[in-house]
Amino acid sequence: MEYITLNNGLEMPIVGTGTNTYGKENNDYNGDLTNEIPELASAIELGYRSIDAAIMYRNEELVGSVLAESKVPREEFFITTKIPASEEYISSKEATRAAIDNSLKNFQTDYLDLLLIHFPIEDKVQLKNTWEVFEEYYEAGKLKAIGVSNFEENHLDELKEFAKVKPAVNQIQINLKEPNKNLLAVLKDEEITPVAWGPMKAEAHQKEALDEIGKIYHKSGAQILLKYQIQRGVIVIPKSHNRENQASNLELFDFELTAEDIEKIENL
Repeated sequence: MEYITLNNGLEMPIVGTGTNTYGKENNDYNGDLTNEIPELASAIELGYRSIDAAIMYRNEELVGSVLAESKVPREEFFITTKIPASEEYISSKEATRAAIDNSLKNFQTDYLDLLLIHFPIEDKVQLKNTWEVFEEYYEAGKLKAIGVSNFEENHLDELKEFAKVKPAVNQIQINLKEPNKNLLAVLKDEEITPVAWGPMKAEAHQKEALDEIGKIYHKSGAQILLKYQIQRGVIVIPKSHNRENQASNLELFDFELTAEDIEKIENL
């Protein structure tokens, strides 16, 4: 595994797994919980250590139980979760503290590696209060890094007005359908690491071009797309319910794309 050093010095694996449909009937985001997450157990067996979760996914406790049962030492995992931007969790500092404490309980740990605000908080007072609680837990060592998700440049500017701790990451959609180039440039200037959700989305003609590049390296088009992301410093969190695909999504470190390959992909 390769790692990216965040702006506070913490190292984060450059490839992780999403969990938003894990442990749910028919692998459906809105499906009922099944109380089993074989997909996550499979991912851990294959070597995934960065686990991307969220309160909104409704399966934190399930994910936490699988991590605990894996017998992998806690310090080897990089656990990310997210606080929803809804009244239940951000109406007061006490509500935010309760949400963080509950996540710690769900993951059976005394610290989280990364906590994010899941979506922009439009009320500036609530945004400030929520971030101050994040900073409080960060300073106490209960959060190793703090960041945001789905924030645009204007949301980052609002946070900058009062934040004592800069966000370590911004988790956003980054793929060939939604390249988000302008925001990526902003994040680079601000030294905020981009984390890509939905990193493998592509149009049919783009997939064909990726497959052609893949033939050169004996890799799939999906692997080429993930490699393209990580070679430019974007952390990826692909998710699969298929063990073979989970394995292939980790097989990215035995080849390098050329500058010409990257230019081709940029222009797709």
